[in-house]
Amino acid sequence: MLRLQRVLALLAALFAVSRCSSDAAPTTSAPVVLVEGACAVADATMAPDSLARVACGADFAALASAPLSATLPGARSVKVVYDTATATLYFQHSTRFPIHYRFVSTHLSGNGMPLVPTLSEFNATEYFSPSRRFILAAVTHYEGADAWALEFSPYDTASAAMITTLYNAVKARAFFGPALAVHPTSDAAQAVVRGLAWSVPVVSTDQLYARTEYQPLTLATSIGRLRFTTAADLRAGVYLSYEDIVVIDEAPNDISVVRGLISQTFQTPLSHVNVLSQNRGTPNMGLRGAMTDARLRALDGRLVELTTGAEAWTVREVAAADAEAFWSTHRPAAVTLPPMDLTVTGLVDIEDVTPEPAAGASLRDAIRAAGRAFGGKAAHYSLLVRTPSVPIQDAFAIPLYYYDQFMRSNGLFDRMDGYLADARFRTDAAYRAARLSEFHDAIMAGTVDETLQGLLREKITREFASARMRFRTSTNSEDLDGFPCAGCYESHTGDPADWADVLDAIRESYASAWSFRTFEERTYYGVDHRAVGMALLVHRSFDDEVANGVAVTANPFDASGLDPAFYVNAQFGGDVEVVAPTPGVTSDQFLYYFNQPGQPVTYLARSSLVPRGSAVLTPTQIRALGVALAAIHERFSAAYGPASGNTGWYGLEVDFKFTSNGTWDPPSLYIKQARPIPARGG
Repeated sequence: MLRLQRVLALLAALFAVSRCSSDAAPTTSAPVVLVEGACAVADATMAPDSLARVACGADFAALASAPLSATLPGARSVKVVYDTATATLYFQHSTRFPIHYRFVSTHLSGNGMPLVPTLSEFNATEYFSPSRRFILAAVTHYEGADAWALEFSPYDTASAAMITTLYNAVKARAFFGPALAVHPTSDAAQAVVRGLAWSVPVVSTDQLYARTEYQPLTLATSIGRLRFTTAADLRAGVYLSYEDIVVIDEAPNDISVVRGLISQTFQTPLSHVNVLSQNRGTPNMGLRGAMTDARLRALDGRLVELTTGAEAWTVREVAAADAEAFWSTHRPAAVTLPPMDLTVTGLVDIEDVTPEPAAGASLRDAIRAAGRAFGGKAAHYSLLVRTPSVPIQDAFAIPLYYYDQFMRSNGLFDRMDGYLADARFRTDAAYRAARLSEFHDAIMAGTVDETLQGLLREKITREFASARMRFRTSTNSEDLDGFPCAGCYESHTGDPADWADVLDAIRESYASAWSFRTFEERTYYGVDHRAVGMALLVHRSFDDEVANGVAVTANPFDASGLDPAFYVNAQFGGDVEVVAPTPGVTSDQFLYYFNQPGQPVTYLARSSLVPRGSAVLTPTQIRALGVALAAIHERFSAAYGPASGNTGWYGLEVDFKFTSNGTWDPPSLYIKQARPIPARGG
């Protein structure tokens, strides 16, 4: 769980804001030479609770901690408090006092000073009131960008005058003062900094990001053979071994099991390749200039140990014996899939897939039971459709029974048994890929049960007016601890006006269970291929998509729970550009502080598919999405969150779309699915 938090906390190194215009290009300037004075802290273990002045780097290091919400690698932060009652500045010990309130309530309350109220009253006043007693912020040093930034909370409503007062106080009392700049952390803050005098410098995250060379994604250590390739080569079918550590020019949309990944372009946080790396526990990083990096090129084709850390990465050559020992001890434990329930037949309305548990019974158990007959996606969807404030398509489910029947009646399981018994199939990747391609063709030639076809024709005609239908894969081998298998299966659309198109959509969906990459993933995790069962979640196709995205119902940058927000990736048009983006394409990424006054939005990146300075979603759309995310977070708490007894970080990954009906009406929100964040809870 902690690993995922750290991974996600370092994935989005990107606030696309600028002081004067969102079209302003990042600027560079000559480095500022900082002059340190006599340090106040001789021994970091004996550092005081606060300092009035930070005279040297050692003083800063003694007080600093990792930011609560770290969005750029190598960041260290010291919280600052300016007491307007006494015009006094405090650099607080930010490990000992991780939030401002703990420091001020301990040291600046009573004993002749005004009393500090309760935490809720303090937050309501000191971040939002124009007559606040304290001005609160943090100074963050971004080591990779070599920048010193004064940062206010994204929801802080501090005025330009307050920002200027604190900036001048910090600048005058710190050795890094000449390099200090204000870093706006939300759209609202960006609007405020436009009112600052030019004597107060401003740095955008675009500028910080442009000066950052290293993007840590999955923090891990692995051993493998260093191999250079390109995304184009992967698309052309180049095979990668599970013993490879891959250096690649562009972040791939998908990748088979490898020991590590270094991409020259930085990656999209919730894309499949990132989730796969995290699930596998293998290093994943972005590195500008990776394809020509002298350190890496010198080790091309050699066995190496790669370590991705929160602030730096290392690579070194190792002996073959070291590699063999590592590989023998670093394989995941074999995953046993939940047994299929093949007793359920017929088409089942989505509302009836996962019954509400009886009083005192477990919602998690109800989801598990439904998943054995209908797969994880349909089991969760069934709850969503009965959750107020969650807009969702009417749907029904085709249970696992019909997949099992299809595979058996067409002799496909027998054929696969023959492959699995073939030593060459097991050991020769190219041969295995060719046989799986043949298996795909055999599935596409298979006969779909006439009884099922009759049930489908009748239901689609009667309840869906013969609309184009989406057949979405829902298996007993996804959303599992230790094997979430992100992106393993593909959904397809069929038009009832051409019934062969419907049958092909069903067969293509079934065939995705046997794609080369999915087969390799299951093999790596020791999954019994014959134990996989696939149901289908069926609803109208989304034909006019205005925007789509993926969101997390909690703040992945905040393991403490002190800074709640929703994390959202949104993109213009079809869904492929979020989870599997075209190389070079970026999406909107932002934190939405839904439960804070004013509901501020902090953009972490901007879409490359919309005009500069604009956003994929309007404020009204963001608000509608926030309402749905809040309802989903609450709905599944009894299965995965605090209501289930989980005291750790809790969030769900939610897929969504905004669609147009071809009129002047605003686009409509639809939730596609919700699933617990992989590796969260047992």
